[in-house]
Amino acid sequence: MKEFMFIFKGPYYEDMGLSAAEAEANMYKWLDWVQQLKNEGVYVEGRPLIKAGKTLSGKNPVVTDGPFAESKELVGGYFIIKASTIEEALKHANGYPDFEFDGAVEVREVQVIPGAM
Repeated sequence: MKEFMFIFKGPYYEDMGLSAAEAEANMYKWLDWVQQLKNEGVYVEGRPLIKAGKTLSGKNPVVTDGPFAESKELVGGYFIIKASTIEEALKHANGYPDFEFDGAVEVREVQVIPGAM
């Protein structure tokens, strides 16, 4: 089995004006999805990311506040799952709860570097 990363992109709930009840209801959708992936034996790990961060870039690295991408492009978290092919990984990604909020899931295979880890 290969490992694939789901990179979740979209607005943060606090930026969408969801009520506390709406945010809680959506959180239960996330918990149900994680449980489904665990039951299928494919879930490895995952975490949400805090909105605030810093960016280090350039030949002579400079630190700036950010990210400040459009809210629909912010990376809000990730999962690592196991799948045989990217097509299989995409089927698992279909459960992403935030499609209804115009969110997106980028699915990428994790590269294995022998002896590196």
